[in-house]
Amino acid sequence: MYLWRRLATPKWLFGSEKMLRLRAGRRLVVVERPGRKAAALEVVCRSKKGARHLTRDFGGKFEKLPGDWLNIYTRAQERPPLRIGRRLIITTGGGTSTSRSSHGGASHLVIPAGAAFGTGEHATTAMSLRLLERITRRLKGDWSFADLGTGSGILALAARGFGATRVVGVDYDATAISTARANARFNGIPRTEFQIADVRRWRPKRKVTVVGANLYSELLIETLPRLSRYLAANGWIILSGILRTQEREVVKALGANGIQVQEIRRRGKWIALSGIRPTARARSSQASQKRSAPQKPS
Repeated sequence: MYLWRRLATPKWLFGSEKMLRLRAGRRLVVVERPGRKAAALEVVCRSKKGARHLTRDFGGKFEKLPGDWLNIYTRAQERPPLRIGRRLIITTGGGTSTSRSSHGGASHLVIPAGAAFGTGEHATTAMSLRLLERITRRLKGDWSFADLGTGSGILALAARGFGATRVVGVDYDATAISTARANARFNGIPRTEFQIADVRRWRPKRKVTVVGANLYSELLIETLPRLSRYLAANGWIILSGILRTQEREVVKALGANGIQVQEIRRRGKWIALSGIRPTARARSSQASQKRSAPQKPS
């Protein structure tokens, strides 16, 4: 395993991030810290050749990861706990999922700070987690969650903590799936399924109550027709990985696929949003109300 790194200015990111994401996919991590203009980029590569090609095409440098790299990074990168509403605390080390006493009853999820998989610090992941926490407050009984582009499995595992009875995480990167499964075992969270699959071809066994997708906008727009069909009636969708400049295009695509935007969160250059797929009866009622509404004089 090799780790490619570089610092990037906002101007460099604007011009090169799309191409880098096409090359690295979910393996790319962009860490932006308050008060710092440059962002830190990281990509874990399985081969030296892959890391060398990234360095050739995008600059930066790479290093070989030691055999126990996950333990080393966990110790070196532990960060303050991340609180998601009143129901979840995420840390990068120490404790287990049953450690509730020091957190006022909130579930405690431990996601080791391994390279390039996500601990909730990145804006897109943090916003998705907060949208998920808000949406699931109103869900009762039996409900399901699908996490597309699962990475570390953080959204899938959070959904289990919020009460989901059926959870599946999907990623085409075998290393990400292995990491997600390890995180589920470490936190003692059973009955969470992780699958290696291309989200363009993934198909659930049954309709899903909530779908989360942290992907780049072009892929989100491409897969929306399929995702909307997989949503249960009054099902929710959470999208992130979207640049502010792409907001209008994504919102338009949601509307074209019968999904009504409910909330948009913005942080830095990123946005995340939630939407609902109303029932056919609700859509018909809304259309009828629009037709019967008094028209303004021309």
